[in-house]
Amino acid sequence: MKNITSFTLILLASLWIVFFDNVAFFEQLTNVYPLGLEYAPFLLSQVIFLVAIFVLLFTLLGWHYTLKPILIFMLLLTSVQNYFMVTYNILVDKTMIENVMQTNGAEAMDLMSVKLLLYFLFLGLFPSLFVWRSNIVYGSFKQLLWHKLKVFIGIILLVWLLLFSFSKHYTSFFREHKVVRFYINPLDGFFCFASYIKEQFANQNIPLEKIGLDAKQAKKEKRNIVIMVVGEATRADHFALNGYEKETNPLLSKEDIFNFSKVSSCGTTTAVSVPCMFSLYKKSDYSSSKGKNSENVLDVLNRAGVEVLWRDNNSDSKGVATRLDYVSYKNKSVNSICDVECRDEGMLVGLEKVISRSKKDIIIVLHQMGNHGPAYYKRYPKAFEKFTPACHNNQLEACTQEEIANAYDNALLYSDYFLSKVIALLKKQENKTTQTAMLYVADHGESLGEGGLYLHGLPYFMAPDAQTHVPMVIWFSQNYQINREQLKQKEDEKWSQDNLFSTLLGLFSIESQVYKKEDDIVNSEVR
Repeated sequence: MKNITSFTLILLASLWIVFFDNVAFFEQLTNVYPLGLEYAPFLLSQVIFLVAIFVLLFTLLGWHYTLKPILIFMLLLTSVQNYFMVTYNILVDKTMIENVMQTNGAEAMDLMSVKLLLYFLFLGLFPSLFVWRSNIVYGSFKQLLWHKLKVFIGIILLVWLLLFSFSKHYTSFFREHKVVRFYINPLDGFFCFASYIKEQFANQNIPLEKIGLDAKQAKKEKRNIVIMVVGEATRADHFALNGYEKETNPLLSKEDIFNFSKVSSCGTTTAVSVPCMFSLYKKSDYSSSKGKNSENVLDVLNRAGVEVLWRDNNSDSKGVATRLDYVSYKNKSVNSICDVECRDEGMLVGLEKVISRSKKDIIIVLHQMGNHGPAYYKRYPKAFEKFTPACHNNQLEACTQEEIANAYDNALLYSDYFLSKVIALLKKQENKTTQTAMLYVADHGESLGEGGLYLHGLPYFMAPDAQTHVPMVIWFSQNYQINREQLKQKEDEKWSQDNLFSTLLGLFSIESQVYKKEDDIVNSEVR
């Protein structure tokens, strides 16, 4: 291949990334600054500004042995990131990176598509091959250093000129349109990834914070058996119990349940919400670092003498059950109910024997596959396809919003069936000396195409209610000693996953300084 200077290669790569891999950014930008004569000069300055920033970044990082690997990595990364940003309107922030890093192979396969492959090939691999085969002329080290200095000075002057010439627009852009900047591919994601890696290394040697060391059970007459079901990607407004027009809860509606219609999640991803809901820390104080390096409510229950078991048909417990009895039900060797994939109801097989082998109080957490997207059609057996036509494609943009909603609601029907089986199992355990309960809450919600948004994972401050408003249901055996009339009055009050810590302790009559009665949904006073 013909000789090419490092600057020319960097400029070509930067132009490629800006023009082909920043479609989502320019869509967001033109929503704020519409195409037309008034904003045309500013929009052109944004193009020049972005190209200049990429040229500066690659010039500073790219040397004899690092330039090609850096450019290739960036081209491949931006092609994939571009696909998800354009297709699902996903933002790649630190929370999303954490979620990606904890995604298993099966979840990743659900995201694979021909369209993703085409993005990777044409926008990532092909330009990367051009970079790889390029014969770069660097010159001497002194010449290279002088060249980088000239580029650095030139870019700084160019950026200053742009900011000065369009100061009015850039001032409002930086102050009022922070969200738009999040769409710059891959700058925000790249820096968030670096922050995530730094945080992981920083947390390695932090000792585990033990909590509830004073925890003990108050004396009581009956054994408590509680099954907590952690739902996946379930939005409250698609629960018939909350007024949804489709009958997505035909079996739960026949049970004597308490339905809490105004519950908010701690996060918009499983990686955040699951550890957060079991954490001592409230959403306002919670961080992944705190969740990873401190005990949770299940540890406290275990310390107080309650047997704890976690059964998982999702990716994993996100660190919650690290110190507890944990079993994965994602494969046929453990889960006896599998077809297209292993089903949630497989977690119930043999559970009665587990419960009866001990006389201790027990809490069993069942982590569902639930409504994990985008392949909603895989989340339920064929017999549950009541709402049609349903989307049978993991490329949601290829389906109508009605088809997506139908597939999603069919998965809800299956969850309704699963929860009814949990209740039926618990009813069998009820007797004079045993009281039982089921608590169901989803980890986060899900966008189904409203406003061009799909799946979940948007930064919490900008996430729609569909991603943060989650269903919560509690069922008690008839002999469970609670004030039912008072609890009924709390159904329409505002609650959040922050309330789960003390609620779980209260269900087992745990006395401890970490227990806060005012946060206990079941035992607190009516607000």
